[in-house]
Amino acid sequence: MPLINRFAELHSDITEWRRDFHENPELMYDTHRTADIVAEKLRAFGCDTVKTGIGRTGVVGVIHGKQQNSGKVMGLRADMDALPIYEQTGLPYASKTEGKMHACGHDGHTAMLLGAAQYLAETRNFDGTAVVIFQPAEEGGAGGKAMVDDGLMEEFGIQEVYGMHNWPGLPVGQFAIRDGAFFAATDLLDIKITGKGCHAAMPNDGVDTTLVASAIVMNLQSIVSRNTNPLESLVVSITSFETESKAFNVIPEFVQLKGTVRTLSPEIRDLAQDRITAIIENTAAAYGATAELDYNRNYPVMINTTDETDFAIKVAQNVAGEQNVDPNTPQVMGGEDFAFMLEARPGAYILIGNGEGANVHHPLYNFNDEAIPAGCSYWASLIEQGMPAS
Repeated sequence: MPLINRFAELHSDITEWRRDFHENPELMYDTHRTADIVAEKLRAFGCDTVKTGIGRTGVVGVIHGKQQNSGKVMGLRADMDALPIYEQTGLPYASKTEGKMHACGHDGHTAMLLGAAQYLAETRNFDGTAVVIFQPAEEGGAGGKAMVDDGLMEEFGIQEVYGMHNWPGLPVGQFAIRDGAFFAATDLLDIKITGKGCHAAMPNDGVDTTLVASAIVMNLQSIVSRNTNPLESLVVSITSFETESKAFNVIPEFVQLKGTVRTLSPEIRDLAQDRITAIIENTAAAYGATAELDYNRNYPVMINTTDETDFAIKVAQNVAGEQNVDPNTPQVMGGEDFAFMLEARPGAYILIGNGEGANVHHPLYNFNDEAIPAGCSYWASLIEQGMPAS
């Protein structure tokens, strides 16, 4: 099944929805306007059930096929939230809210899933139930976890779940995916180092927290180079170094470090946490200081399950052609909270080409509306091929 012709007809409408979302970005769980529009459209399309407020501001639509003999229920998920970025695109539909921007393409994700929902509600050419999921707070708020914790999978009987993200640099009309661990776990470090402040001209009277913190930053890099198998993936990055004092002649009492840890397996994640904890505490002690570590296990590793990944590959190949689907694309050290949904149910996450242009999370980024027909066709084909009508 190639691109579905109906999406050529709907392309301008879906583009209009996408650009409206782009003009009116909302952050984290404050996706009230977006959620209201999504719910309104799902009701207008004729979805059998539309429920709001799942995971605070999430929206779910249920579409029954012409037949229900299979008893199968498939979930399709899109994210709705934007980023706290000042847009610099100069587009006619650029963000109207200073400091907020759809710099990751969630406006496109939401619009494409709405387009697929309209088509599926019109045709219902499948045997089972399609559940369309619109999630808030992907960008650091764990909205996927919030929806799962609210009983998303159980309430709607979802048996498998699928996600999709646009990918700059991948040509429009192409897809990329891989089985197993795909996106990294994204853990957060917050370290408070306490020493003894003193005059900078008399460092012997104090415990220099700047020196301690610098030693910790350097020693943490030994985890990657000396504790981890070179064939495994691990990133430890300290991204913030802030002292209590801004003076030229004061050794501060306190220093705060912040950072992130990225891993692609539970075993390396455990190893990293154990070694980070030991290095921070022991390095501080060696200099006569103390260190408090708040280690936040944030998003888990996003792991595609084998059978569902194989199915997603076949669907994408049917839509785009075998030559336009990479079934073994490289792993990504970025995080993705669809991981929480894949912990709850089997499923697969795929990348769709966004063409050339600025990367995601950049003030010049823009979702490519030419990707809409391929994205909508993939969503609809998952349902029609996953639950074929007899």
